[in-house]
Amino acid sequence: MFPYFIMLIFCGIPLFFMELSFGQFASQGCLGVWRISPMFKGVGYGMMVVSTYIGIYYNVVICIAFYYFFSSMTHVLPWAYCNNPWNSPDCAGVLDASNLTNGSQPASLPSNLSHLLNRTLQRTSPSEEYWRLYVLKLSNDIGNFGEVRLPLLGCLGVSWVVVFLCLIRGVKSSGKVVYFTATFPYVVLTILFVRGVTLEGAFTGIMYYLTPQWDKILEAKVWGDAASQIFYSLGCAWGGLITMASYNKFHNNCYRDSIIISITNCATSVYAGFVIFSILGFMASHLGVDVSRVADHGPGLAFVAYPEALTLLPISPLWSLLFFFMLILLGLGTQFCLLETLVTAIVDEVGNEWILQKKTYVTLGVAVAGFLLGIPLTSQAGIYWLLLMDNYAASFSLVVISCIMCVSIMYIYGHQKYFQDIQMMLGFPPPFFFQICWRFVSPAIIFFILIFTVIQYQPITYNHYQYPGWAVAVGFLMALSSVICIPIYALFQLCRTDGDTLLQRLKNATKPSRDWGPALLEHRTGRYAPTILPSPEDGLEVQPLHPDKAQIPMVGSNGSSRLQDSRI
Repeated sequence: MFPYFIMLIFCGIPLFFMELSFGQFASQGCLGVWRISPMFKGVGYGMMVVSTYIGIYYNVVICIAFYYFFSSMTHVLPWAYCNNPWNSPDCAGVLDASNLTNGSQPASLPSNLSHLLNRTLQRTSPSEEYWRLYVLKLSNDIGNFGEVRLPLLGCLGVSWVVVFLCLIRGVKSSGKVVYFTATFPYVVLTILFVRGVTLEGAFTGIMYYLTPQWDKILEAKVWGDAASQIFYSLGCAWGGLITMASYNKFHNNCYRDSIIISITNCATSVYAGFVIFSILGFMASHLGVDVSRVADHGPGLAFVAYPEALTLLPISPLWSLLFFFMLILLGLGTQFCLLETLVTAIVDEVGNEWILQKKTYVTLGVAVAGFLLGIPLTSQAGIYWLLLMDNYAASFSLVVISCIMCVSIMYIYGHQKYFQDIQMMLGFPPPFFFQICWRFVSPAIIFFILIFTVIQYQPITYNHYQYPGWAVAVGFLMALSSVICIPIYALFQLCRTDGDTLLQRLKNATKPSRDWGPALLEHRTGRYAPTILPSPEDGLEVQPLHPDKAQIPMVGSNGSSRLQDSRI
């Protein structure tokens, strides 16, 4: 938690504000904003690649949550006992143990009880076997795909249909839906929190959650995980913040928004920790083991440890339905942003009248492509690939992209010019703390974390399964595929830029294009004010502003609703 808050203060909030102000000032998606320095447009493509990877596997996580949600519609949760056809002889259920200790078996057999307790300490829980042997039908190797799990494939189709329907009218429709998907999880969290803290052993779990383990503070992995979690939680370097901010009014106070959203977001994460660990503490108390024995990470927490703890509660299907409904809503909120990022980038980049009018078809095309690319993740080896993508495609590449974005804006474009842009937009320059973080602190922290993460690198594992070398190589290729966009596009831009010498080309490729600045003419004041109104003969043609950014006052209009007003 200590590294988490350090990363939040010195990296998370400053970078969150930078991306919001960046997108809001230009009213463009993650590609269009790079008119600020065309040579660095590869950063935008890198963001798109990251969002593509996350969008593919994130919906698979949502589809598994859908599957558990539907499976919870029963009198007895299917992962409560060990009497199912898929259970192995090693299965030892918590409820089976409680039945035995409560006297449902003869009391004259203490050896049976000690045997069961020994099995319980080294047990395979029914929830783990349900997850591994029934839901996933997990294969023994990442290369052994086996069959596609049809129930998961059906749920994947459902989740993509829901996402598409909520985005069918762009931010007009998703802007209304997120009022529910962003607020209702708080209701569920509070219900689960009240239920959790009233259970026996809850205090033990919460103390385990809050007690610092100072010996881990020197591990680079802990700091790297804290950075990844902050970037992942706040959505930095995904392109989504820039995209959503581009729909804001030009003079919207995005500084206030960034502070409120960042702190609320991370306070929610901490609050959720109380919800999780109160119930894990209860489960540990019930089993008579340490909390560390029942705590898990990754999918094991959401789909094994917590569901098993829920089986101990009265009316357990109700709590399970609430929990997985909350997971679905939280996942959909993220997925809306990812899909909108890709669609907006494509529409803004092509920018002709036809694609502006046919945005729904672009959304449909992206959703269908995401569904098809997600099919291998519903196979018997799918979870291996999902974790591979999660660990490599969207981890250190996020911090690299953010670091380069910071450097390009602060040092290539110029920090003074950017501070003036923000003052023109908000009416005041960014506070001194943010200026220092953007210029020095955030890039330095990110750089050192990258160095130490490389030094202390350990290959990925899943439970006791060690990933083969070729799979790790595929993971690194996925990670590099987003970062490599930056130098490749820079070379491409350098080759097509006018200039007699390499230095001249470099200067021309990095200086802002003529159409950089506020999208609407009424906001182009100061150094952006046109000296004369351009005519068609000047040959200066700029892509029209996306209609959603010019015509929806309820989601955030940049001014006039007339499309031609967005031309410069």
